[in-house]
Amino acid sequence: MTQERTESLVVAPEEAGLRIDAFLVKRLELSRALAALLCAEGNVTLGSKVLGKSKKTNVGDTIDVFIPLRPDPLEIRVEIVEDLKIIADDDDYVVIDKPVGVAAHPSPGWVGPTVVGALAAAGYRISTSGSAERQGIVHRLDVGTSGLMVVAKTERAYTALKRAFKERTPKKIYHAVVQGLPDPLEGTIDAPLGRHPGHDWKFAVIEDGRDSRTHYKVLEAFGRASLVEVTLETGRTHQIRVHFSALRHPCAGDQTYGADPKLSAALGLTRQWLHAQLLGFFHPVNGEWVEYTSEYPLDLNNALEMLRDGNF
Repeated sequence: MTQERTESLVVAPEEAGLRIDAFLVKRLELSRALAALLCAEGNVTLGSKVLGKSKKTNVGDTIDVFIPLRPDPLEIRVEIVEDLKIIADDDDYVVIDKPVGVAAHPSPGWVGPTVVGALAAAGYRISTSGSAERQGIVHRLDVGTSGLMVVAKTERAYTALKRAFKERTPKKIYHAVVQGLPDPLEGTIDAPLGRHPGHDWKFAVIEDGRDSRTHYKVLEAFGRASLVEVTLETGRTHQIRVHFSALRHPCAGDQTYGADPKLSAALGLTRQWLHAQLLGFFHPVNGEWVEYTSEYPLDLNNALEMLRDGNF
């Protein structure tokens, strides 16, 4: 349970210009997700004005934060996930094949299963480094994206793998079905990404966004859609989905980013056709290169076969 309290925080000169959620993370040692939740609930105020999480701080402002008494929204729910497959079980890490509909870790508003909770239910002891709700998580996949993830089981693995993903040394290959036929058939999408100015839960190509690069190659073309192999140079939230949407070739089934709902329905897709197909990295202890692959799940494979047969 969180303890009910009110904090009054005066913005110091070195804290000026921070987003409110980032300011709360720094001053109250909250997770970014919990800070955002407090803002969304109207619990962060300046005088009588409620502050949104993206509002910027000013020197000398006194920001009041009410933290209500309630169950921790980031508490890990231990829950068996039948479709979650163990691909590799090393002394220092576990590689999983994450099914659709499973989040990497708890977050405000998410009531479904998580990788952290599923591994706990399966008897795995995961590294406790990092924030409590993100135990062992060194990289993430969207809830609607299936495929390979590595989770640290030991503190030494967590430190090494977290650093590796920050330095972009792991090899991550995704397969996606995108609408239409990208031109050229092989290329790089180099466009900065940030939060969508009109929808806080979406991302977009924006001028002052974070550096983002996606390399792709068309593997098969079907007319209305194409199967592409995607290699990430950076790992931004929703990167593949936003980059291909910006090219006007959104992932099939991804109606959040402009996919054709009629094509989605015809292919039986209720989520984006996007799968983390290969994951390679240097072993966090012995330094040897290891590499793992994953087969397409049933819903994606069925949609792909329909495209190949022209039967839709």
